[in-house]
Amino acid sequence: MIKAVFSPTGGTRRIADAVAPSARFVDLCAPVSACTVEEALLVVLPVFAGRVPEVALERLQMLTPRPGTPAVAVVVYGNRAYEDALAELHAALSQQGYLVLAAAAFVAEHSVIRSIAAGRPNAEDKAAAAAFGRAVMERLALPAEEWQPVAVPGNPAPGERKKMPVTPQVGEACGFCGCCAAVCPVGAIPADAPDTTDASRCILCMRCVAECPTGARHLPPPMVAMMTARLNAVAAEPKAPDLFL
Repeated sequence: MIKAVFSPTGGTRRIADAVAPSARFVDLCAPVSACTVEEALLVVLPVFAGRVPEVALERLQMLTPRPGTPAVAVVVYGNRAYEDALAELHAALSQQGYLVLAAAAFVAEHSVIRSIAAGRPNAEDKAAAAAFGRAVMERLALPAEEWQPVAVPGNPAPGERKKMPVTPQVGEACGFCGCCAAVCPVGAIPADAPDTTDASRCILCMRCVAECPTGARHLPPPMVAMMTARLNAVAAEPKAPDLFL
């Protein structure tokens, strides 16, 4: 099995590793070389504002399946809601020619407001992900003619994406090391000016904030306060994984 993962801050990767610890890893946070996929493909993507990242879907296009190649669609969200993200990923894989025979939605710590779902995926989440992975392997062990596509909730074509309302700011602690520019999945930070961010390209994945060695990158405090209040109102109650097999 191959696991293709877009995990800017690490939570999505932890779920992917729990589902398929020994699968070959493809990092969708970086450009992907074109190849033909002849084995089962596990795709694990985060949910941003109810959608999966467009850049991740674009890079998935480089992984071309043989006809009937099975796939597993997994999304990871910050305990609010995954909305149409799972349906969107399911549709993208199906349109590429994969047979999506299992899907799931798991919770990880919110990438912007880290107090929401703090510490997740926890041991219970990882155990559920591992059990899901075993169920997938049992499904894959069946004869191919017994594989059936799985149905998932949501709108597979959600329409126009929401524009990110803010981009990370840079404080005086910036040492101009360029780490943020090197790890940005969408090239929104110029290597020669790492104290800036191209708002037209930023997807608010928070990787630059998580990876900055001096803690110089952060969101504007008023925006953090507003988002914290809003999320506390709708995402405080811990949610369980949703599994579709």
